[in-house]
Formats: sequence, C-alpha cells, structure tokens
Amino acid sequence: MKIKELEIFAIRLPLIEPFVISYGTYHDMPSIIVKLTTDTGHIGYGEAVADDHVTGESWESTFAVIQHTLAPRLIGADPSRFEFIHELMDQAIYGVPTAKAAVDIACFDAVGKAYGVPAYNLLGGRYHEKFPITHVLSIASPEHMAQEAAERVEEGYGSLKMKVGTNVAEDVERIQAVRKCVGDDIAIRVDVNQGWINSANTLQAMKQLEACGLDWLEQPVKADDIDAMVEIKAKTSTPMMIDEGLRGVREMREIIAKRAADKVNIKLMKCGGMYPAMKLAHMAEMAGIECQVGSMVESSVGSAAGFHVAFSKKTMTSVELTGPLKFSKDIGNLQYDVPFIHLNEQPGLGVDVDEEVLDELTVRKVKVTG
Repeated sequence: MKIKELEIFAIRLPLIEPFVISYGTYHDMPSIIVKLTTDTGHIGYGEAVADDHVTGESWESTFAVIQHTLAPRLIGADPSRFEFIHELMDQAIYGVPTAKAAVDIACFDAVGKAYGVPAYNLLGGRYHEKFPITHVLSIASPEHMAQEAAERVEEGYGSLKMKVGTNVAEDVERIQAVRKCVGDDIAIRVDVNQGWINSANTLQAMKQLEACGLDWLEQPVKADDIDAMVEIKAKTSTPMMIDEGLRGVREMREIIAKRAADKVNIKLMKCGGMYPAMKLAHMAEMAGIECQVGSMVESSVGSAAGFHVAFSKKTMTSVELTGPLKFSKDIGNLQYDVPFIHLNEQPGLGVDVDEEVLDELTVRKVKVTG
C-alpha cells in the first residue's frame, strides 16, 4: 500500500457563537483538511487547526507546508509505517507539528480502513469504554458565564472548563460566580491560556480561589516558563496542568525532571499527530503524570483522532474535544451522547466525511500527486 495522492483543503468551520479565549476571539475556525488516497483505493482524512500563539503556525503557512514540503516527500510511501512517515516529514522540515498532524491522522484513518480496524486498535487497542464530556465556557462577564454554566448543568454536564486570562481580578470574580451558581458537586477546571503571565499574579489569584475547589488550573503562565509552574505547584494545593508549555518530547522531559505539573494536556496539533501523542503519553505514564487529550477546536476528523488516542491509554483520564458541538456545520458525523462520548467500532477514525459540505466550506484546495 502506497500513498498515491494528497488533496489539501483550506476550510472555515462556522461557529454557533464566537469562541473567546485570553488571546483572541474566533467567529469561525480556520482548518486544513487532508485527503489521502492510496494505490489500493483506501482514503484517509486528516486535519490541521493551527494556532500561531502555540506552535507558530498559521492557517496559510500550514496549507503551504503540506502542499510544497510534506506532500511531495510522502508520495509513494507506505502510510502504515508510522515511524518512517514521521522520519520523512522531520527530514523535510523542522517543527510544524500541526501540518504533520494532518498527514499523521490521514495515515491512521487510511490504514485502519485498509486493515478493517478502528484507529485505536493501531495504538494498542481500546481501554476506555466512554468518557464524560466537559462543556467549555468562553470568556464573558461573570453573570453570563454563571448563567451558561447553570444551563449546561441542567443539560446533564457534570464538569465545566472555564476560559479566563484577561484580567486577574475579573477572572477571580468569574470563577467565584460560576462556583456559587452550580454548587460544589460540579467539577470546574480553569484554563488561563497563559493570560496571568507569571507566578506572582497566579499565586495572588489562587489565594482567593482556594475555597472554590477547582479540579485543576491550566497553563496560567507563559508557555516557556516551566520554572514558574514549578513554583506555583509548590505553593498551592490546586492541581496544575501544563498545556501550551508541552509541545513535544523536549518539554515533557523537562516537566518530568522538574515535577512541574500534576497533569499534562496532550494535543495532536501541538505534538504532530496520533503517533507522537502516544509517545508523550508513555513518557507521562512512566513518570506518574495523568494526561488529557485536548483540542484546538477541530472538526469531527481531528476530534475523532484525539478520541482514538484517549480511548487507547489508561493514563488518559480526561478529554476536552468538543469542537463538533460548537459548529453550526461540520464536515463529519462524530456522534456525542452528551454528556458522554462513545466511539464506534468502524474502521479508521469511524467518521464519514460529507464531500458536499467539505466543498461548501472550502476556500482553497490543491491536489499533489506523484
């Protein structure tokens, strides 16, 4: 089985409502879809949702890198040789994990379909039967976030992830308002997306939030400031999660060596896809660090890939892959049973891509062949 051609689609996924985090507001989600076709006629889909604040990649650069650098190098390669595929990509260009993730995911989808097995069977087999889904609250006023939290709890959600990171004092009010509204039995996770900048600001906030009983605090400081995470972890009882500060093996080694986090957020877009994500999970497992598979707000394609990784590892104790629930139109049909996600047993990613919707949402496309 060889890679015969790669089609690349630049699309914009429409959001039901704006998605607001510490460093930006998204009215739609720019994404790159890769359609991989083998000489045996098997088709695999991959996805890249770039975030220039995290990996330095953009929507436009990711399209160009796949078209001009990765795709030509991969024509004729066997997509089932995952380690070799990544070696080819790493030889072609340094970094660009989001671009590489799209190719990696497409390979797993195509190979799973060729072998007639779900992608998680290519990763060691299924461990988890289901995962609870966490609703993500965009940054808004304390009143608005509390109201939305109450509505989601009524719908059956048992956990909430709050996006904060614009102003420490206002963020404290937001978190306290949500906790007061939903009571003590609902799990609350807080994601600062680097917005509190340093350990001093973070520790000031945490003194006021100790009574809120947070599940964990995620990435309060700048991504590269691992030492600040060490200090915060030592001075607060709230569990610490690293997200933007973990991209690949180098960061994971430092996190483990310095005991900088209780939990890490592994994202396929940050590390290069499903295969590298499993390597990070193995490292974390050996160090006794719990893992989550997180999201860059991908469509059904990228979200399903993340779920296959999460479902295959014992050390994965939570997931936050809710992109498809935020879109008014999606290219795939990943099924949620809110507040849970159950993966099907179809081959590959188990997602059917609607070619008509893909074409409708496509802004630009190109095909690379041998």
